[in-house]
Amino acid sequence: MDETDIVSVIFTPSGRRGDFAVGTPLLEAARQLGVDIDSVCGGRGLCGRCQIVCTEGSFPKHGIRSGSSHLNPVSQTELRYAERKSPLEEGRRLSCHALIQGPVVIDVPPESQVHRQIVRKSAEGRDIELMPDIRLCYVEVSEDSMEEPASDLSRLRLALKQEWNLTDLDCDVAVLPALHSKLHDGGTGVTVAVYTETERSRLIAVWPGLVETVYGAAIDVGSTTIALHLTDLHQGNVLASVGKMNPQIRFGEDLMSRVSYVMMQPEGAKEMTAVVRTAINELIAEAAGEVGIDPELIVSLAVAANPIMHHLLLGIDPSPLGSAPFTLATEQSVSLPSRELGIDINPGGRLYIPPCIAGHVGADTASVILSDQLYKRDEITLIIDIGTNAEIVLGNRAKLLACSSPTGPAFEGAQISCGQRAAAGAIERVRIDPESLAVRYRVIGSELWSDEAGFADAIAATGVTGICGSGIIEAVAEMYLSGVLTADGVINETQAGRTDRIIKEGRTCSFVLTTGESQIVVTQTDVRQIQLAKAALYAGVRLLMDEFPVTRVDRIHIAGAFGSNIDTRHAMVLGLIPDCELTNVSSIGNAASTGVRIALLNTDCRREIEQVVSKVQKIETALSPGFQQYFVEAMAIPHKTDPFPLLFSSVTKPATGQSPEPGGQRRRNRRNRRD
Repeated sequence: MDETDIVSVIFTPSGRRGDFAVGTPLLEAARQLGVDIDSVCGGRGLCGRCQIVCTEGSFPKHGIRSGSSHLNPVSQTELRYAERKSPLEEGRRLSCHALIQGPVVIDVPPESQVHRQIVRKSAEGRDIELMPDIRLCYVEVSEDSMEEPASDLSRLRLALKQEWNLTDLDCDVAVLPALHSKLHDGGTGVTVAVYTETERSRLIAVWPGLVETVYGAAIDVGSTTIALHLTDLHQGNVLASVGKMNPQIRFGEDLMSRVSYVMMQPEGAKEMTAVVRTAINELIAEAAGEVGIDPELIVSLAVAANPIMHHLLLGIDPSPLGSAPFTLATEQSVSLPSRELGIDINPGGRLYIPPCIAGHVGADTASVILSDQLYKRDEITLIIDIGTNAEIVLGNRAKLLACSSPTGPAFEGAQISCGQRAAAGAIERVRIDPESLAVRYRVIGSELWSDEAGFADAIAATGVTGICGSGIIEAVAEMYLSGVLTADGVINETQAGRTDRIIKEGRTCSFVLTTGESQIVVTQTDVRQIQLAKAALYAGVRLLMDEFPVTRVDRIHIAGAFGSNIDTRHAMVLGLIPDCELTNVSSIGNAASTGVRIALLNTDCRREIEQVVSKVQKIETALSPGFQQYFVEAMAIPHKTDPFPLLFSSVTKPATGQSPEPGGQRRRNRRNRRD
């Protein structure tokens, strides 16, 4: 064929088709057709991202016959790439050096697509379409000279225009200090990072030579813990997950305590801002060290946080969130250079925070909504993210409502006599035989139950140190199911004849879970703390259900690190969640972290959640007149008035009534004395 001949090219799976002159590189043809083929090196055969497969055979639908002979022979550049990196898989070519010689059908494999679906198995597996806010481009820049004097930036911009058709590029000021040295260190060849989220693209970083991959981090700043997931922005996979306790805990265990600290201490807000930023920097250094990369290669961050954490991270006084009307400084998403917060990544790196919803429903809840995508379903879904504050979302594609409810730290093991955070040695599972009241349990760090052979050896290193949140929920629920606990939450002294595990302590009783060196007990006060926490949560749920309005939900999703470990049956027995088909109740893991990873990797999803959040109806529980009544009714186990028919169709309801006779006797005596 003559080079003036025109032949057809079809790309799959996109189905894009066009006619091109013989000798046209496939990569160029793909770009003209808008076909999604990745490339960093600009067609030089250096990065290997633009691999394609020429399909063999006849295609009557397209009226052509395709074959590898309709491309040029494998080029020297492709051979050098195979020697330098790794041999290409059989049938694969580099599209930048595969020249069209005849009609062809070209398949673009998923790994060669810029925008593609990937599954992250290491961090709550999820399909996410890659559409990051950072684009890498390799260019060769002309040398500076006296004959044609031009600045480093001008020559770089000219090269980007000529090789990548990038025009009107803004330049981040962080690029300029080292630009000259990087241009010369790269031997005129440099890789640039272009931030594409603004109306005008922005040059944010330059490295000498070819850089094939840059990184991002998804960060969930919780009131108790901070979690960071270091992610490859090209592949989308999580390379390292690290976490630590939020150092702000020393200023107050719950959010309101921290707000109070800010109000009482003139420099309180600055102190808490400084420690949380330092903690993030420590996690970045830890994750980068674990993977073996320079933190300067991290160019994008996405952060989820509740409103108070959000304000403190940004250096905003959270005091208005401490009292009605709980006014946010801003509810909009935030995008800014990470250096403005003193975050130690590439100086030109960017940081994104999803929008907040209300005074106590923040960017973390927006991330949960993005992860769950209940706004795309017809069925009514209830999402509960359980922590010191419980965030609650109810809705479907027609309507979304959200609120928060002050559950306190009891679900995390705090304010419980033998409570502790989830760590090796903590009881996390409890079962009580309803006949004998014998107890068996499991602790974190071992898969064995306490009545199984080898249990003592398995926990020898840690012992039994306490009980964590999931453990105390199961313990209280099992106590109710076995008749140890009455429906109004009183440890039943009349059951003491059945077991020596019920012990008298003053005017109340406690229930012994473990005996021996480390005796773990559930006290009457412990039960009350759990009742208070679960009642606050349930009352919030009922307010949303009234507002929707709906009497029953189709599906319940429990989010958060705590939610991923909770037994859903025990949660419903306790009355932590409303009645629902047990098969439709599930944990969705740390959905805030998953949602913020989606926001990190896909800019379209950022716009999507911003639009969704703007339509969420906010319910302020503190100002709702029905909250108190719902709270009182929810103190009972599972509930004073709600019957829970679906639960008790699969779980045997205990034959326990209200508090035992001694309490009633005391009330009658008081009435008699008044007489």
